Amino acid sequence: MKKKINWIAWLIFVILWNYGFPKATPFQDVLVAVILSVFFIIIQKLQLRDLQKSGSRSKFKN
Repeated sequence: MKKKINWIAWLIFVILWNYGFPKATPFQDVLVAVILSVFFIIIQKLQLRDLQKSGSRSKFKN
């Protein structure tokens, strides 16, 4: 579910970029899309790491 939310957020940011900066060159459009992709990949990895950390902890450990 988080993957879909991240993808939708990425898509919204790309659309906002395209409408917010209509005179941007194709190179700038691609550059921003790649930067946003890398940013969301990092977020996904951080979410996965947090999920693994919380999953490895047991409520029954003293």
